[in-house]
Amino acid sequence: MADPSLNNNSKYPLKDEKGEDSILLRSRPFYKDVPKIEELDKKYKDLILALPKEEAWLPFPMRNYKGFWQHEQLLYGTMAMEEAFHPRPSDVIVASYPKSGTTWLKALTFTIMYRNKYTFSSHPLLKLNPHACVPFMQYFYAARDEQYLETLPSPRVLGTHLSYSILPESIKTSKCHIVYICRDPKDVIVSHWHMVTRFEWSFKEPFPFTRAFELFCEGRTPYGPVWDHVLEYYMKSLHSPEKVLFLKYEEMMKDPIDGVIRLAKFIGCPFSEEEMKNGLVKEMVEFCSFNKLKDLDINKNEGIGNDCFFRKAVVGDWQNHMTSDMAFKLDEIIKEKLHNAGFTY
Repeated sequence: MADPSLNNNSKYPLKDEKGEDSILLRSRPFYKDVPKIEELDKKYKDLILALPKEEAWLPFPMRNYKGFWQHEQLLYGTMAMEEAFHPRPSDVIVASYPKSGTTWLKALTFTIMYRNKYTFSSHPLLKLNPHACVPFMQYFYAARDEQYLETLPSPRVLGTHLSYSILPESIKTSKCHIVYICRDPKDVIVSHWHMVTRFEWSFKEPFPFTRAFELFCEGRTPYGPVWDHVLEYYMKSLHSPEKVLFLKYEEMMKDPIDGVIRLAKFIGCPFSEEEMKNGLVKEMVEFCSFNKLKDLDINKNEGIGNDCFFRKAVVGDWQNHMTSDMAFKLDEIIKEKLHNAGFTY
């Protein structure tokens, strides 16, 4: 089964509960759709080539932009988005460091936002991966297809892995809401390594977990360092709680009902007493659960497809990959970087 995420021409007209056309969703562009550095305008090409380069994290080279590492080929999208993105007051931005519960949070946010438009029996998530329902903004800018984002009706739910400091100034000063989710870094690196090694066919050399762990501890990973990424959103949530909702993956896993209620209230779509009484929240949590989404045909693609977004979704899997010394080392690094802010996982 071909992976629609590899083809940005894949379009999905969706029907609402009345059977009328509503949103025309398109799967995200992939690397083959993104211009190579040498194909960019000289302005961007020169800026990107002048940035520090890192090639240890396989398979794609990265550049350090404003203190964070990003995939070289996607960096144009970040720069173009900084300059040109126009948020709407009703936008909701789902932000995260990679492999922190992004797919789950996107599914939940999209389902909450559009619960009055779609029934569970004809829901977009039954036919589309959550990353198609909630598009990564910089991917479309990188592919020079940003106009697609303008075709989405309000309220839009959009995604990003960018740090808060790199977000377009227009987002920071707008009235749109940002929902951020973080996860125990030990589980993050395990999940990230498993996803990256799906590309082993393109590696020029082995990429063992010990090497990925070392780079992670040094902050040399996509969108890293993870501690700075988390810290920026955490501090903003403290200073502007009306702007940023800061969620912890472990807390969401422990009590998803409470997490969904908080999320709905924050984005301006609180559940009514009748919805609560009728068990809608529980039904929504079950609909967006890992097992439910993983078993859908759209998410069971073989190879480098949507199945790579659904591995285990558990807390503490790091224990199957790290020695106690490795875990202690990473915990100490995180503690040193975040303790002044009063943040703990």
